[in-house]
Amino acid sequence: MNIFRILGDVSHLLAIIILLVKIVKSKSCAGISGKSQVLFALVFTTRYLDLFTNFISAYNTVMKVIFLICAYVTVHMIYVKFRKTFDSENDSFRLEFLLVPVTGLSFLENHSFTPLEILWTFSIYLESVAILPQLFMISKTGEAETITTHYLFFLGLYRALYIANWVWRYHTENFYDQIAVVSGVVQTIFYCDFFYLYVTKVLKGKKLSLPMPV
Repeated sequence: MNIFRILGDVSHLLAIIILLVKIVKSKSCAGISGKSQVLFALVFTTRYLDLFTNFISAYNTVMKVIFLICAYVTVHMIYVKFRKTFDSENDSFRLEFLLVPVTGLSFLENHSFTPLEILWTFSIYLESVAILPQLFMISKTGEAETITTHYLFFLGLYRALYIANWVWRYHTENFYDQIAVVSGVVQTIFYCDFFYLYVTKVLKGKKLSLPMPV
């Protein structure tokens, strides 16, 4: 554990809490991609199967359980409790474009060819692209609510902090996980344009708007 890992986990948790609070207080899922949330639930499910086989620490176990519960509560709110407010028409990203190549890659490139390891690798690859349906939805509608942009910012910050964590671990522990690092860098790249817009618009009190796709 190091400060970057802890801050990354806090940022990740804060992003999820921001999203949940937004849904509960507004009683609406407007502007939120249900498909991205389903992918994140799938990410946590396939990654944390070791909850039943491998105890690392109380902190690790508690965080895994919290992320799993929050992920499924979010999906429930979008597709069940507040389904009438869900914008399914604009949440139209085709998930097979992500799931098929990610599944194939997890079988081809992994640390060991075992069920748990393949599922863990699948979760790493999938997390790197899980936000794409949300970004696609924003580009399709042309704008995003301020709360949604805060959620995206802290989610992106979590990935950036984890890159710092990997750099720190490489220099202090000589530890390097190529699959996690490359996937994390790819995911962070997806947030780069959003970070710029967040700093230049949202933090100045302006609404984040994007050019409508042709």
